[in-house]
Amino acid sequence: MTEADTDSPLEEAHLETLSPDTLVMGLLWYIVFLFSTTLHEAAHALAAKLGGDLTAFHGGQVTLDPMPHIRREPFGMVFVPIMTFLLSGGMMGWASAPYDPMWADRHPRRAALMSLAGPMANLSLVVLAGIGIRLGMASGVFEPPDSLSFMRMIEAPEGGMMGSVAMLLSATFALNLMLGIFNLLPVPPLDGSSAITLLMNRPMQERWTQLIRHPALSMIGILVAWQVFGEIFRPFKDLAIVLLYPEYSYQ
Repeated sequence: MTEADTDSPLEEAHLETLSPDTLVMGLLWYIVFLFSTTLHEAAHALAAKLGGDLTAFHGGQVTLDPMPHIRREPFGMVFVPIMTFLLSGGMMGWASAPYDPMWADRHPRRAALMSLAGPMANLSLVVLAGIGIRLGMASGVFEPPDSLSFMRMIEAPEGGMMGSVAMLLSATFALNLMLGIFNLLPVPPLDGSSAITLLMNRPMQERWTQLIRHPALSMIGILVAWQVFGEIFRPFKDLAIVLLYPEYSYQ
């Protein structure tokens, strides 16, 4: 069995001090990270099950309970995100879901849809967070910030519990947008490298699948993805902000 994907969110902010407010923010971001990666992998596992591969299902990963996913990737889901937040103010990590490569070879289209399911789950959370932000604005609970950042997509004038909700919505919107776009990059071992085969004919699918399974390409792919992601992500981020706030002009 092999791993379905690697999740690597990026964050722009850098925290200078570990104040109580910072630690609370880190906890909220970690909750969002944990739920987002769990949903991502559960979507892979469910899509594989529906397509006839029960590998992840038998591994207990068709679930929104994070524990089976943490047991599979404790380093990527617990240690790395916490340490990167404490050291840099960002949060990154990874998770994975097993699948049967022989099933993928027999059913390349189903395997491609399985790969696409994870990023689509993350982008669905972006849409839901955006709806929550707009509903909060319509009800007067939230208002757009004077200065927009991925740490603060919306704010609650009254603070308190609604301030925490605003932070959760901001984190959900930002983190899942990054997760979704990053994993759609068509380089191994990211989901996009398999999802792109939906655009190929069968002989090309077979040649491409054999190519991206080469172990050395996974390391090269991750390095390339980290290098180019900032430039690729920027227009998607700008578009998301325009769609979220069509009546405002954030620079």
